Amino acid sequence: MLLLWVSVVAALALAAPAPRTNGQRRGAAQAWPDAPNVVLVVSDSFDGRLTFYPGSQVVKLPFINFMKARGTSFLNAYTNSPICCPSRAAMWSGLFTHLTESWNNFKGLDPNYTTWMDIMEKHGYRTQKFGKVDYTSGHHSISNRVEAWTRDVAFLLRQEGRPVVNLMPKRTKIRVMEEDWENTDRAVNWLRKEGINYSQPFVLYLGLNLPHPYPSPSSGENFGSSTFHTSPYWLKKVSYGAIKVPKWSPLSEMHPIDYYSSYTKNCTGKFTEKEIKNIRAFYYAMCAETDAMLGEIILALRQLDLLQKTIVIYTSDHGELAMEHRQFYKMSMYEASAHVPLLIMGPGIKANVQVSNVVSLVDIYPTMLDIAGIPLPQNLSGYSLLPLSSEMFKNEHKLKNLHPAWILSEFHGCNVNASTYMLRTNQWKYIAYSDGASVLPQLFDLSSDPDELTNIATKFPEITCSLDQKLRSIINYPKVSASVHQYNKEQFIKWKQSVGQNYSTVIANLRWHQDWLKEPRKYESAIDQWLKTRTDANKF
Repeated sequence: MLLLWVSVVAALALAAPAPRTNGQRRGAAQAWPDAPNVVLVVSDSFDGRLTFYPGSQVVKLPFINFMKARGTSFLNAYTNSPICCPSRAAMWSGLFTHLTESWNNFKGLDPNYTTWMDIMEKHGYRTQKFGKVDYTSGHHSISNRVEAWTRDVAFLLRQEGRPVVNLMPKRTKIRVMEEDWENTDRAVNWLRKEGINYSQPFVLYLGLNLPHPYPSPSSGENFGSSTFHTSPYWLKKVSYGAIKVPKWSPLSEMHPIDYYSSYTKNCTGKFTEKEIKNIRAFYYAMCAETDAMLGEIILALRQLDLLQKTIVIYTSDHGELAMEHRQFYKMSMYEASAHVPLLIMGPGIKANVQVSNVVSLVDIYPTMLDIAGIPLPQNLSGYSLLPLSSEMFKNEHKLKNLHPAWILSEFHGCNVNASTYMLRTNQWKYIAYSDGASVLPQLFDLSSDPDELTNIATKFPEITCSLDQKLRSIINYPKVSASVHQYNKEQFIKWKQSVGQNYSTVIANLRWHQDWLKEPRKYESAIDQWLKTRTDANKF
């Protein structure tokens, strides 16, 4: 193992200062006997702030705490797109969302795309996947697609069921999310029957649905997922008194994009404080169940004497708002939605270390290859996390330039009526929309306003301008927005033509059917008007 980390140090001289430069960034070249196993556990919708203080005080997460004590935790890790498929596409490709063009939950990577796991397999790793993967195109519901394609249409329709809680009657029920437990069992059995017997290193992936909210059939034929569901066993893991009731801005004072999101998520109605606390409590309980599944993997590795030669990584595709900013779900650049957990432990990884550098999920790809000592492709958006987490890297001053001091996140899907771009630096979070002119940006000083309640973009125009220029140096976001607009129209027209004369009947039965059926001709007219407007990406 020492050879691995020495090689990593030697490879630093080849590290490029920024993504997509002409220099070649390489990983740690080493022989197979030194290569560790790798286990990557990825949950869904886990708020990363729960993995460190003060968020960690609200729910018991013993196995996340075990990883923190035995490894390195990243305090400022972010999704590159706060929705399932685009986020996972970034994680599996190592590329920003606008480079993969994973615009929504229907459009991800090509099924034949070469991922980091494919490359590791070609270099001798045994590979295995269980559970939720969700990074390729063609999945999710018709509603998901049509809602994303028509987000620029001048209408406002509720797309989700009202968030609710549901408690299982059996007090001792542990395996609430049965599908996730079955996949966890399959992963553990694979370790016991196959992983333990390999002479070559392996990489194991486990994808969990939890703590994503459950489907809500009561909200209609094409229902969404707005039910927070658990059992008394998991609720006991939650410190109810520590649950914070988030502050909400009056509806009239909300940023227009936030209002659209809140309305389409069916959250603009009245909620009692008890309702809000219960939703958050049930969500935290679902996080506790997620932690237990992670624990099953860790315990199996320990029992099989594999833990000391296996690097374990835990993260999530995005977070969960859980009624912060008058929303649930994700699709937002607010901390609850965009901040993800990221913990690494194993041989050669620093123990009980917290890294404050901003990092993101595109860093998973180069990190996986770097662990295996595989040369890194030149075009990656991400950077290896080993220099920030390996015991071999002692000089923190020299490490500052190994990862840029910013991360990029973007969103182009449903429940938000403008393409959204977040630039996160050490202190600032800057959020730009659409073409950068038609919608006011947002600026938050996270050092003094961690709850993101005060938009100071107009108060500090010089900082806003500087961050916007930095964002435009990374991505030509007005052009990307125009490209997404054009894609949405083209896809909607194809879909409309495919359903023929039944167009209005079909669209009336999507998740927004309750609103659509009240004035179908009005909404059809708004779509027709939208389709007539012209968008030219070339002008940007």
